[in-house]
Amino acid sequence: MDARFDVPEIDAFTRTYWDAAAEGRLLIRRCGACGRAHHYPREFCPHCWSEDVTWQDASGRATLYTWSAVHHNDLPPFAARTPYIAAVVDLAEGPRMSTEVVGEGQVQVQGLRAGLELEVTFREGVPVFRPKA
Repeated sequence: MDARFDVPEIDAFTRTYWDAAAEGRLLIRRCGACGRAHHYPREFCPHCWSEDVTWQDASGRATLYTWSAVHHNDLPPFAARTPYIAAVVDLAEGPRMSTEVVGEGQVQVQGLRAGLELEVTFREGVPVFRPKA
């Protein structure tokens, strides 16, 4: 099996996240001490360092924070996807998340703008975002 460069190596802690993504659910972590949500999944809160952190289903809603059109990437499977839109989105729950913006046909860079409403979708068990219909 070829190595995948578009997902991190799954371990015992992140398995919950990736299993949910395979089911079409986006998870975030929420701190029981300070109440703040964060992403990417960590075993402690990056805001207050509490270990009182649990999994929570995210709404799947986000807004576009920033993006870049990638025209060249030699790593599989990215080479076959170029050009694609690498992006950072603000999840409705608060955290920022690195992702990709996808859409029907080819998403046009000209149609993207900061604050654009997005919704999560999943490609091969990986959360990506598309413009909200």
